[in-house]
Amino acid sequence: MIIPDYDKALYFTLWGQWDDLLVLMVRTQDDILSKKIESFLHAFHYNSNEQKVITTHEDLLHYIDHAMAHTPVVTMQV
Repeated sequence: MIIPDYDKALYFTLWGQWDDLLVLMVRTQDDILSKKIESFLHAFHYNSNEQKVITTHEDLLHYIDHAMAHTPVVTMQV
């Protein structure tokens, strides 16, 4: 089963699986997704400004939503 990076990013972000999100950030071929993940994780771990964490979280989710809307559906034939 092939699970696109955007589906993984959404799942990890919604369920708070930051370690898995970090691994995805390193492995993904999408540079923008990687930067959005990096910004969010940095704000989450090192920024005491709650608004910055919320903003980067919303930016990440917005990008994932945008990318998923423009990504073709992958089907597997058996």
